[in-house]
Amino acid sequence: MATKQEEQQTQAGRHQEVGHKSLLQSDALYQYILETSVYPGEHEAMKELREITAKHPWSISSRISFRSETYTFIEDMVFFFAGNIMTTSADEGQFLSMLLKLMNAKNTMEIGVYTGYSLLATALALPDDGKILAMDINRDNYELGLPVIQKAGVAHKIDFREGPALPLLDQLIEDKSNHGTYDFIFVDADKDNYINYHKRLIDLVKVGGVIGYDNTLWNGSVVAPPDAPMRKYVRYYRDFVLELNKALAADPRIEICQLPVGDGITLCRRVY
Repeated sequence: MATKQEEQQTQAGRHQEVGHKSLLQSDALYQYILETSVYPGEHEAMKELREITAKHPWSISSRISFRSETYTFIEDMVFFFAGNIMTTSADEGQFLSMLLKLMNAKNTMEIGVYTGYSLLATALALPDDGKILAMDINRDNYELGLPVIQKAGVAHKIDFREGPALPLLDQLIEDKSNHGTYDFIFVDADKDNYINYHKRLIDLVKVGGVIGYDNTLWNGSVVAPPDAPMRKYVRYYRDFVLELNKALAADPRIEICQLPVGDGITLCRRVY
């Protein structure tokens, strides 16, 4: 019989792609999508940053040996957020790039950057005079990917701000000239603040613009029974994700489309 550690290692090895969050049940099908539709056209800088992120000291594979029978909630959080699932998957990066080009987006915002994979996808998709206001609480992770972003020639599009996003959003809202000026906003950050972000972002995105919320299917836990076994971090944030999904569906100011890309992404188009 396999040990608990062996089972964890097997699970961790199911998908080797950086940022794998696919809800597809078949590993082979996901690999087919990547090899057929994603990797052949992936920008060389995107590939380089994806590989750099895979080697990050916080990589989930490097932490398997530190798991224990009695890990704490904080250890469980580190195991999750420091792992590959913290970054945008390659197929989701491709999707965001296509969406931005179809929208002809120019002025964008990103909350939650990590090493900058989705940020780079956005920067590459925007015109040369496009802008991204990027926020994250950890500049060190952003600077890990910054040399790749600079080499790709798109660093001039990025205005990175270190620190919590809510105070900065409040500052932006205070200035009425910022209202309705953002074409696209991507949120992949602290799930317990998604509702708070939405209350502010709805004023900043333009009518016809789009807000994208990542992880809205949350490891598939959104359909799990309340008493179902799940990791502590999944259970902790599950209720926040469920609350967000209900709030978005009931918000008359937006029309939504929830897609099973990555770990689930909900697109919200502001209608008024």
